[in-house]
Amino acid sequence: MALEEKRAWITAVVTICAYVVYLIVVLSRAGSGPLVDVPYVATLLWTIGAAIAATIALNIAVTIAAPRDDDRKDQRDREIGRFSDHIGQSFVVIGGVAALVMAMAELDHFWIANTVYLAFVCSSLLGSLAKIAAYREGFQAW
Repeated sequence: MALEEKRAWITAVVTICAYVVYLIVVLSRAGSGPLVDVPYVATLLWTIGAAIAATIALNIAVTIAAPRDDDRKDQRDREIGRFSDHIGQSFVVIGGVAALVMAMAELDHFWIANTVYLAFVCSSLLGSLAKIAAYREGFQAW
């Protein structure tokens, strides 16, 4: 397995775990009250920070564990990386537009922040899955 594919797996797994932890914490705090009254900001920032730190630590661990998988990228790796980035970034645009519409509709900050966070999660996950699929199933440039 190529080092870039391992990194994509790490990103996908960490993204899912961090978002599930965030949802569990926020939903457990809600109880029977409305979701918009739940304190979510600290949980959101901590899960994002922990996900970034975990991704960096796991990437370092994988690189140390498999020193033969050098970090050199060939043309195929660069094309797969660009392809998966473009796919993942589509959700950033969708999330930005959705947040803009929600702000214009004067919805609560809770919904806007969670929409943007969900868009980032979808972007990271879809980009990682596209990269994994390209390495596993082959890559066909458009």
